[in-house]
Amino acid sequence: MNTTILGLDKNKTANLVIELNGLLANFQVYYQSLRGLHWNIKGKNFFDLHMKFEEFYTDAQEKVDLIAERILTLEGAPLHTFQDYTKLAKVPVGINISNDIKAVKLVVTSLSELLKIERAILNSSDEANDEGTNSMMSDFIAEQEKTLWMLNAWLG
Repeated sequence: MNTTILGLDKNKTANLVIELNGLLANFQVYYQSLRGLHWNIKGKNFFDLHMKFEEFYTDAQEKVDLIAERILTLEGAPLHTFQDYTKLAKVPVGINISNDIKAVKLVVTSLSELLKIERAILNSSDEANDEGTNSMMSDFIAEQEKTLWMLNAWLG
């Protein structure tokens, strides 16, 4: 079998790199939407949501770095252009959203889409015996599921 330096199957790892680059692209678009929400939110929930969106984009920025570093660990190259990101993005782009409910719904929709991608990667990493990627996806999923529950509670 043709294996990587980590002892993983090269073909399965190459497919994981493609999937992780898709996740990276989606997280970059999600991150930028969160910045826009943070900057543009208005209304009675401004103070709470302004801070919450900052918390979310800081977390997304950290995850972007973790994903890119995992791609490098798997001997791949992380995508790094906005052209690549927009081509691969499945999360919606938030444009000029200042309404609290629309903003939170955008985050809910985005996280739901990210979860789909992460679950697919979780399956692929399991098949590839890639515990590092598997663990990262499990951590992301558990955290985002809780965030979705809280945001849906906020929406009522």
